[in-house]
Amino acid sequence: MRDIRTIDLNLLRALDALLDERNVSKAAERLGVTQPAVSGMLTRLRESFDDSLFVRSQRGVQPTLRALALAEPVKQILANVEALLRPAAFDPATASLTLTLAATDYALQAVVVPFVMKLRRYAPGIRVATRPVDNDRIAQQFERGELDLALMTPESAPLDLHSRRLFDETYVCALRAGHPDAGGTTIPIDRFCALDHALVSFSGGSFHGVTDEALAREGRERHVALSFHSFLALAEVLRATDLIAVVPRRLAAASDGLALMEPPVAVPGFTKLAVWHGRTHNDAGHRWVRALLFETCGAVDALGSELLRCGSLDQTA
Repeated sequence: MRDIRTIDLNLLRALDALLDERNVSKAAERLGVTQPAVSGMLTRLRESFDDSLFVRSQRGVQPTLRALALAEPVKQILANVEALLRPAAFDPATASLTLTLAATDYALQAVVVPFVMKLRRYAPGIRVATRPVDNDRIAQQFERGELDLALMTPESAPLDLHSRRLFDETYVCALRAGHPDAGGTTIPIDRFCALDHALVSFSGGSFHGVTDEALAREGRERHVALSFHSFLALAEVLRATDLIAVVPRRLAAASDGLALMEPPVAVPGFTKLAVWHGRTHNDAGHRWVRALLFETCGAVDALGSELLRCGSLDQTA
């Protein structure tokens, strides 16, 4: 007898159809194949089970005792296979997955904070763990399952990962609301260069950023008096001093007590991406989480809206 562990699932579907219909033509119609194709599958089934399985009758075919004994197990096997292939149902209200997300200091404040606020409202059982972005190890972290999502720029994102543009960020000049120069829509370049500046250097210790590069193209320079390695304390320092800073617009807009003005020179912005690995690409829970992230950032599309409905390089400035 042929080893039935290698039997084609299509043969089991044919056997199931023949057991239900007791007619080769009707079984062929149900399976969407020709009658000769069903006859050929029946021949292979007889070889596999070493039994005739069906005998001709006036109304079609009648199952043998062996075929009748196979009816229930075959239906169970097909039901199990269908369950394996069916997308897993996801209910955010009862979900309990853990999401590990890599983000820079900027992305934590500009993206992750509002994202988590929404996540807590819709899916309170989902836990979120954040970690810093390590460009040298990011691909390996995804491969090992240590990361589920990363917020990066196109320049730093590995090419073999899935990605989606969240938004394009621009820069604004931020200073305390009561600052003597806070009255207009911008600061004249001479005054801008005469003021003391603060910036954020993610590598730490640098007093030079993209604003200085923009000024240099105009033959100008500024004085940077303070270099932080994090955005966390920058807003507080700006509110308490007459320092000014050129910072990402989304970050500044979330800080109270600051006046926002256009820089006197064009400072190139950056694009923020969501990046994820193929292992979570089709997972129902992770797809819903990403759709919520896209919605939070204003980058949601029709698919993201449907998922949510069904689920009831930062630069130094």
